Order: sequence, then structure tokens, then C-alpha cells
Amino acid sequence: MLPVLPLELNHSWPLFEQEQRFDLGLMDRTDSFERAFAPISEIDRDAALRGGIGIWSCDLLDGNRLTWSDQVFDMFGLPRGATLRRAETVGFYAEESRAAMERLRAYAIRHRRGFILDTVINGGDGQRRWMRLIAAPFCNGARVTGLRGLKLDVSATYA
Repeated sequence: MLPVLPLELNHSWPLFEQEQRFDLGLMDRTDSFERAFAPISEIDRDAALRGGIGIWSCDLLDGNRLTWSDQVFDMFGLPRGATLRRAETVGFYAEESRAAMERLRAYAIRHRRGFILDTVINGGDGQRRWMRLIAAPFCNGARVTGLRGLKLDVSATYA
């Protein structure tokens, strides 16, 4: 039996702290920040492949268009390159996980905050997995235009 998810959702970090670090000159905006939020095609895929980490993005301005790396398709038990619709892919999340994810996602968009959440997914291949979802908002000025992040299979942690 899989453990129950905690009800308290306090797994987010403020994006403004990153921006304050830029203002103080502690980070190089053109290197670390923009690279961290670069489109998937521009991310160092070798690092992701070595660690078995899946990369994803959701474009809020383009109808919640999803982009996944091959590792995310594998975690969800879906054929690589399959057409993705967010309304369908959220159906793979177990009910408690989906509810927690949707609350944190809405909060992330509204307050420009990232989050980390361990979720249960029921893959298209019939496998039930624990997946760590790491999400951060991508902003254009004060407006959140997308979410991007990583997905990791952490089933072994819960075995």
C-alpha cells in the first residue's frame, strides 16, 4: 500500500528571492536564470539523461501546451512523442495527487512560486509509480507565461 500524501501543502519557494539576488548582483541573469528556464530544446539534455530526470514545460499562453522529454513519456508509460493534452495527462495522477498538484499549480501561477510535490501516477502501461514533480513559473515581467521543471521517478523511495 502506498503512503498517504500529507494534507499540508507548503512546498513552494518565492520567485522574487531569485529576482532580488539579481538586483543585488549575486547571480548572472544571462547564465543561471535564463538557462534554468530555457525551453526544453535548449537545456543540457545529457545531464538529464545521465540522471534519469525528465524535463517538462507547460505553455500557458498556448492552451496549456505540454512538452515532455522522453524520460517523462517513459514515466507515464506513454509512447514517446505521443500527442499531449494537459486535460488528459492529469488523469494519470491518483486523485489525492491530482488535487494537491492542481492546488499548488494554481498557487504557483497566482503567486509566482515554484513547488516540489511527490505524486502517485497510474501510467498508461498499467504501472503505478511515485513521481517527484518539480515546477517553477516562467515569467514575462510580472506575468506567468508558463511552468517548467523536472519529473523524477522516486518509486524506490516509497517501496
